[in-house]
Parts: sequence; C-alpha cells; structure tokens
Amino acid sequence: MAQVIFYEKPGCVGNARQRAVLTASGHALDRRDILSAGWTAETLHPFFGDRPVAEWVNASAPRVKSGEIRPEALSEAEAMDLMLADPLLIRRPLMQVGEARMAGFDQAAVADWIGLAPTRTPVTDACPRQPDAPSCPPPEV
Repeated sequence: MAQVIFYEKPGCVGNARQRAVLTASGHALDRRDILSAGWTAETLHPFFGDRPVAEWVNASAPRVKSGEIRPEALSEAEAMDLMLADPLLIRRPLMQVGEARMAGFDQAAVADWIGLAPTRTPVTDACPRQPDAPSCPPPEV
C-alpha cells in the first residue's frame, strides 16, 4: 500500500473521514498541518495539476461561503496569492505519494490512484458540517 503525505486542517471532521478510509484501505499516513506548512507557489501549485482554478479553492472556507471570494472569477495568480495569504482557502486534503500529488478527495479518483476499500457511504471533500451535507458517520469499509 501507499505512504501518503496527508495535509489536513487539524480538527476537520471531513479530513478525519478521509483519513479513516485511507487507513482502512491499508495506507500509511504522514499527517501534516495544511495551515502551517509554509507554502510557496512552487510547492502548492503541483497539487492542482491542470484542474480549473475554481477547483483549487476550498468551497467551505468562510470567505468563499460569505461571497467575499468567488473562486470561479479568479485567475491562477489571484487564487495562488489568496491561498498563500490565507491557507484556509486551500482545497483539502492535499495528498502526495512519491512525486504524484492530488488536491481534494474524490473517492473514485483516489481509488484509481492508490486504491481504496469500498465504503457504504461516499467520502468526499465536502464539509460534513455544512447544512446541506448528508449526515456523516465514520465511513464503513
């Protein structure tokens, strides 16, 4: 199985669910605090690959939810500057295995990348504390 560097926000319920499915799938996690990682544009950008800029940003971040920041209206440079200044805006988790990197938790994409045990309920990067999010008990694998 994979050794995954897992950048998370400490105390995040969603990140806890993601960690649970990764470890239940046999992966070892090197957990790191996304808020204090000391990001630069050069270290952060590879996690996003060729994804649209709007998908770089954490849709659950307070500044996004309030409408202060509209990810779909940002250029790459604007998004990067905002995320470097306010790491709460970085979509999470960020994961790295070897030189391969991924932002967010799309269960099917992670399964294709490193393998995941099936779960009864989907595990995503949506905040389970959002009013419109489904009830999120720990994933059953």
